Formats: sequence, C-alpha cells, structure tokens
Amino acid sequence: MFLTAKTQKLMQELEEEKAHLQWNAAEMSVELKRLLQNEIESLKQRDKHRSAEMIAIFAKHNFYANGFTPRELRTTLEDLGPTYVKIGQIMSSRVDLLPPPYCKELEKLRESVKPLDPAVAKAVIEQEAGKKIDEIYAEFRDEPLGSASIGQAHYGVLKDGTRVVTKVQRPLIAEMMRKDFVLLNKLADLVNIVEEDSDEQVIDLKSVIAELEKVTKAELDFRVEADNTRLFREKCLGDDDRISCPAVIDELTTERIFTMTYIDGCSVANTEKLAAEGCDLEEIGRVIVENYLHQVLDVGTFHADPHQGNILVSHGKPYWIDFGMIGRVTDKDIDLIQSAVKALLVQDADALVNAVMSMGAASEKTDRSRLTADAEGFIQKYALVKSVSDINMTDVFDEVMALAAKNHVSMPGRFTMLARSITTMEGVVEQLCPDLNIFNLLYAKMKERAQRNINIQQEILEKGKELFNAGKKAAKLPVLASEVLDALVKGKAKVGIELTGYEEPLDRIGHFVRYTVLTLVASVLFIGSCILCTTSFKPLLANGMPLVAVAGLVFSIALGIFSIRKLK
Repeated sequence: MFLTAKTQKLMQELEEEKAHLQWNAAEMSVELKRLLQNEIESLKQRDKHRSAEMIAIFAKHNFYANGFTPRELRTTLEDLGPTYVKIGQIMSSRVDLLPPPYCKELEKLRESVKPLDPAVAKAVIEQEAGKKIDEIYAEFRDEPLGSASIGQAHYGVLKDGTRVVTKVQRPLIAEMMRKDFVLLNKLADLVNIVEEDSDEQVIDLKSVIAELEKVTKAELDFRVEADNTRLFREKCLGDDDRISCPAVIDELTTERIFTMTYIDGCSVANTEKLAAEGCDLEEIGRVIVENYLHQVLDVGTFHADPHQGNILVSHGKPYWIDFGMIGRVTDKDIDLIQSAVKALLVQDADALVNAVMSMGAASEKTDRSRLTADAEGFIQKYALVKSVSDINMTDVFDEVMALAAKNHVSMPGRFTMLARSITTMEGVVEQLCPDLNIFNLLYAKMKERAQRNINIQQEILEKGKELFNAGKKAAKLPVLASEVLDALVKGKAKVGIELTGYEEPLDRIGHFVRYTVLTLVASVLFIGSCILCTTSFKPLLANGMPLVAVAGLVFSIALGIFSIRKLK
C-alpha cells in the first residue's frame, strides 16, 4: 500500500515537471519543422504516457529483488527505448563512470545507427549557420562519413577550397534526453538500490544518473568538443611536423554543428594499406606513443579514447581525431602513480597503501590493516622485478584499481579514465607494430620526468632535518655519559666491562660528537640569521639587509661546510 501511494505521488510530480518541458518549436526553422512534423507529433504523444510507461518498465525488471546488475541495466535501457539505448552507448565507453563489467555489457548496445535524412542534416546546418548550403559549401556530400547516436558527419568543401567535415546533431535528441533525465531523476527516488553489505559491486543509481546527466550535456554541446580540439592542437601536439590533428572552423561551429578540417587518411588499423604506401609502421607507432606520453606526463591533458578509429595516418603522418573524451591529470596524480610503482619495486606495502589512499577516497568500511595485508600479497607478485621496464603497466593499473575497490577506496574518474586509455593505446600498438614496447618508452619518459622534477631545495631541507635530528641525539651523549658517571661515583650503578683497543673508537665518537654539535650550531645560527634578515636591525647595508644578519649567514654557511666535511 505504501509503494502504491509513493508511486502515485511520483507520477503526479512527473506530470508537473513535464509541463515545463514542452518542445519549443519556435527554436526550429520552418524547413526543420516541416521535415520533422511526424517526429514532433510522435514526441508529444510519447510524453503523455511516458511516466507511467517508465514506472512499469522499472517494475518489470524488479530491481528490489535483483539489484542493479549489468544485465539488468542493459535490458532496462533497451526496454526504455531509443533514447536510453543512446545513453547506454555513451555509458559503455565511460569506465570512469561505471565498472568494467557494466561497460562490457553495454557494449552490446553498440549497433549500427540509422543515418539521418540528408535533407534534415542540411536544414540543421542552414539554421545554425544562418546561410544556405550553397552559400557555405562548394561541395557537400549527402552520404554521411559516419553515423552515431547523437549525430553524424558529412564531407564538404568550403567556398575557399578548404576540405572539411561537419558533424550534425540529430534534431530532437537533446530535448528527448533532457526530458528523460527529469523523469529518471524522479524515478531514482523510487528504484535506487545500494546494497552496502553486498560482496558484489552494486551501482548507486542516483549518483550514476547525476554524473551521466553532466556528461551527456557536454556530449550534446558540440562547442565542448570544439574547445577540446583547440586545446589539444595548441598544447598537446608538441611537434606538429611529426603528428597533428584537425583545426576547428569557428564560423561553422555551434552547439549543434561542429566543423573541422578534413584528414584524408586511413585508420592505423589498416596496416596492409599503410605498408603498401611505404609507411614505416614502427616509426609511426613510436611517434604516436611518444606524443601520448607527452600528453599525459608533460601536459596533463590526454586523448581519453585513443582507439584505432581515432588515429588516422595521412602521407605517413599520424593524426588524432574525435576529442569528445579528454582526460586530465595533475603533477600530483603522476607523482602518486610513480610512488605506487616505486613501492612495488622496493617491496614497501606501507608506501603502496599510502599511495592508493592518497589517490582515492577511503570510506567508513576501509580497514587500513586489511588493505596493508592485501597490498603485501599484491607486491609479492613483483618480488623479482627490478625495473619499471619489466612491469606491465596495464596489469598494474588494473590490479591497483581492484585492490582499491576491494577495500572500499573510491578512485576518481581521472585515474580509471587514464587506466582505460593506456590499455586502449597498448592494443593499438600491438596491432600496428608488435615489436615496439610501449612500456620501455613509458619507463624512459617517467625516468626523464623524475630527474627533471627533482627538487634540490626540498632534498637539502629533508637532509638538513635528518642531520638536525641526528645532532640533537648526539648532543645528548655527553649529558648521558655524565649522568652514568655520576651514578657510578655515588655507587648507584655497577658496571662490569673490559675494554680492549678502545682508544680509537672513543676518538671517533668524540670526533663525531664534536663536529655534529658544530653542524647543529651552524644550522641554528643560519635560521636565526634568516629571521634577522626580515628586520631593520642596524647597522644596515646598502641593500637594506642588517649587517649582523649577513655576517651570521656567511659564518653559519662556512661553519656548516667545514663541519660536514670533517664528519666524512
């Protein structure tokens, strides 16, 4: 009875929300309205009963009993209709949103998409550009280069002779998705299931919907992909003579159309054609990998979907295309990854745990002792590994992610996106040039980065702290010795020892203590002089620095160098 009342209330709220989302036909040109008349009427009829239909579909799949499994997600999207199949296709490539089993299941939704009517595609371009097709293009091909769930691409030649590709968004798709997301967000309150005690990875429907809605909005605005393309071209290529990407045609790019220069090439998957053209496949592979590593390790912005279809080769030169998915990582992220790899090499479970927990967010269910135990078992697999070049980074990424998931440490999407991207890149290289070892190149690049990013000042500070602590401990030796001698004199302690050849060791101890204390004095004097430099203590030098402070700095540095040399 409670569920029925809740369902009725939900349906009422859905009807109220729907009233605010009626299709605004005024936004469409007369030609588009004429061409899409049937589709618009169908959309209106669909809206009338859509909320009840969706509730019935969710009830049919009985999430309360089965949980939100991969198969249930796929079959539910299929039953919800074409819009949700399109959403599922987007989700299938978003490992940063869903675990791999869900993405793999949703790949079954990737079927051929019916092409958009060329007349409709032209009408969209004319509406967005404010010009007739004949005024824009010297040539425009009706047959699309490719057709996808959100849009399709057409080849054209501009009036100035520039060969281009124009990506056209399907009319009504954005409005359909926006409406369905409103319904989904309401329904999520009814069907959301999160089994906290389950051993299986169960999806929180509300959080997935929220993140997916944000991603879909970006997918539906072609200006986002255009901005990504501009950013990639400006920051990520490095050497445009070796590798490149299309240029954006700004005057023909809006929310619903995206125009870029045409790349007359073939996919890197077509190795037979490339070889027949005399291309050096290994050199092409090396250029692609080196540029990809430049994106990740130098720029922090990388192509997040580098599959074979998104890398073309024209006249022996590789080109990146399709920047709908761009990943971003920070220097700190890369440092944490390097720390995790280093922990494997030195067999340090605590360091690996620290890296994993710094990369992700621990939950209340995270048990550090259990995580450490799992980490110890994990690093045993790499007990004989002595170099990063001997590690398969794809396997390491997957296992670290699994280690985190098992111990309820949530990894940010940028790490899972990077892991998937590297895995995809490895597959491209294996087919294009199997003899090229991507991980040797990765090792060399990471080594170069580590050497470049060594912070000398930080190293000196850390060593200074170590020396300071050692000095404090050494400074206590005379006091401790005095207390022991005093106790012996008073008869409170008895010592039975026999010393043989003790003169030289005692001299060494005295030498160490003497110069360690001097080093400590130099450190304290140096810090005090630095503080004094911030004051106006007279007399002052011409540059405004206190004379006493400068003298203290010079003397402390000289004393420190002298003492450290004597300690060697």
